[in-house]
Amino acid sequence: MSGELAAVRCDLEDFAAEVFEPFARADQRRWGEVYLRGLLLDGRRKSVEPMAARLGDDGNRQALAHFITSSPWDAAHVRARLAWRMQQVIKPAALIIDDTGFLKDGDASACVTRQYTGTAGKVTNCQAGVSLHLASDGASAVIDWRLFLPESWDPASPKADPAKVARRGPCGIPAEVGHVEKWQLALDMIDETRSWGIDVPLVVADGGYGDTAAFRLGLEERGLDYVVGISTTTTAQPEGARPHVPPYGGRGPRPQPAYPEPAQRVKQLVIAAGRQAARPVQWREGSRPGSGRSGFKRMYSRFVALRIRPAGREIRKSTDGPELPVRWLLAEWPATEAEPVQFWLSNLPADTPLATLVRTAKLRWRIEHDYREMKQALGLAHFEGRTWKGWHHHVTLVSVAHAFCTLQRITRSPKGTASA
Repeated sequence: MSGELAAVRCDLEDFAAEVFEPFARADQRRWGEVYLRGLLLDGRRKSVEPMAARLGDDGNRQALAHFITSSPWDAAHVRARLAWRMQQVIKPAALIIDDTGFLKDGDASACVTRQYTGTAGKVTNCQAGVSLHLASDGASAVIDWRLFLPESWDPASPKADPAKVARRGPCGIPAEVGHVEKWQLALDMIDETRSWGIDVPLVVADGGYGDTAAFRLGLEERGLDYVVGISTTTTAQPEGARPHVPPYGGRGPRPQPAYPEPAQRVKQLVIAAGRQAARPVQWREGSRPGSGRSGFKRMYSRFVALRIRPAGREIRKSTDGPELPVRWLLAEWPATEAEPVQFWLSNLPADTPLATLVRTAKLRWRIEHDYREMKQALGLAHFEGRTWKGWHHHVTLVSVAHAFCTLQRITRSPKGTASA
């Protein structure tokens, strides 16, 4: 073994000992480190059998399978240790929420159903996992997960599928687990992360979460700032709009204050502001060669930022007075496009610079980077077990492996990292 690889092996053992400290038994700590090594070794498949074949003397397939599918260790304890460790290194600027699909051929695995996933870009047979990431411009780490349970798997739902409900027992799904919307799972993870003592500076999410007013209100109730994607169909009033009270005719209940004009779609508000309202912003330098100061391509576009009043029944119910709250609307409007192409909503302060809004919204690229690494190199979607516990154990160990790779990149020279 070369000196460089020996150093990496030592680093891995120390890191595993730190993160797996919550394990109650020495054999769990041993097999946790072995499974972690299996995920990090080269190889196309990272399920138990091919990993065991690559692990040499440690390749006990039965012991690895028991550890990941049946061993009674709490994934949340490992994730908490991982969060504490990575917060110190990453110094996160935001928590990022997203979800990803785990494509499946059969229907025996926990929570599998036909549903839309961006992984395939269509409705297909899959599991869906919601993840929470610590992120800064330079690094990120996934520290929490939830497996989404569709309504068809929930016996209390009117959409319950008897065949899927019958699979709950063999899959080991706890009786108390029912269908919960993804945005609520995200709020639950944020609450859990804060209970670990992790500071939540800001929340970033795409339109799958930002379009849900209840998610945005949940963040505000927790005192959290956010920059979230929204679709063009989201409606709002201009900042200057004011509700007025219609004349009272003297009969029946008095009319309530209302805005004189109907709310407009956010796309209409940006187009009304005009192309001249767009300002150029460079938010980072990419990984491809280009003309940036570091020799890489600049990530650059034009953006419009408006102060608006998001509309909707849930938002009206949440306000104390007749006026809707004022928020930021950010829109990307490239010079080559006839219309704006992407939209975000934020509750950051009114004096927030445009560049800050853009860089925060664009920080979500870290999620795609994490998913790509975990799926292509670390076997995130290779778990072949069918149980609820096994899925959570596997994604947690993949998160630990991904964090170790991140630490190697941060602490080692480029040459050393390549050798590792």
